Amino acid sequence: MKLMPIVALVVALLLVASQSLYTVDQKQYAVKFQLGEIVDIKQDAGLYTKLPLIQYVRYFDRRNLTLENAEPDRMTTSEKKPLLVDFIVLWRISDVKQYYVSTQQGDEEAARRRLAQTVRANLAEEFNKRTVNEAISTERNKITATTQQRANADAKSIGVEVVDVRLRRIELPPDVTGPVYQRMESERRRVANELRSQGAAEAERIRADADRQRQVILADAYKQAQTIKGQGDAKASAIYADAFNGNPEFYDFYRSLESYRAAFNNRSDVFVLDPGSEFFKYFRQSGGVRAPAPPRAK
Repeated sequence: MKLMPIVALVVALLLVASQSLYTVDQKQYAVKFQLGEIVDIKQDAGLYTKLPLIQYVRYFDRRNLTLENAEPDRMTTSEKKPLLVDFIVLWRISDVKQYYVSTQQGDEEAARRRLAQTVRANLAEEFNKRTVNEAISTERNKITATTQQRANADAKSIGVEVVDVRLRRIELPPDVTGPVYQRMESERRRVANELRSQGAAEAERIRADADRQRQVILADAYKQAQTIKGQGDAKASAIYADAFNGNPEFYDFYRSLESYRAAFNNRSDVFVLDPGSEFFKYFRQSGGVRAPAPPRAK
């Protein structure tokens, strides 16, 4: 029974100590309040003290937070063409005291609504300055950079920093997609036909050039062939001439044999010739001496 007061005292001291100490994580801000007023802000990780019952602590996230657009927003380009734009924002608390005062005592949803409104307004303004092609491709990065800069300037008033703005999706609304696709198809078909025409013209030019080169090659080949043939004929004539000059009688005899072979090639051939004709001169020879020609009939 004597230990009961001691135990009660120890428990009371532990309760007081638990109410007097608090820890701060490196991913959090710790804001100390006293009677509803901010008296201290801790952002370094560690163990800290507070007055029990009089002071209390609230924690706010120091990490980057994400703001996602629930539904794509309809925005108009400089050509008065509508686009559906879906964006995402990375943001974080930079001044926790200003954030607490400006967002209804640190209401994160209030901060999200403010950021979404600011980003949406700046994106709409940037899209309204540009054409569809610029908004979708050529100046997309410029749109996000300008939007981030302007949204960040406004967000500082509520103790928030806009880290990044990204466009996740840009597309045409369903009510204009069909006509746009039809125009794109017509344009692609026109370009395709133009390319086919250019290809056909180029093919004709290549074929004409190939035919011209073919004619030139054939003419050169024919010229070379005739030159070679002429050289061969000249060489053959020279050989014949040399052979004739070396033994005219033998050459004449050989040519006569060739003539006989050609003339009597077919057994059915019939010739009516004068026996004294020069064609049979070698038939009239005996012992290497040419036989005299028989007298002609009168």
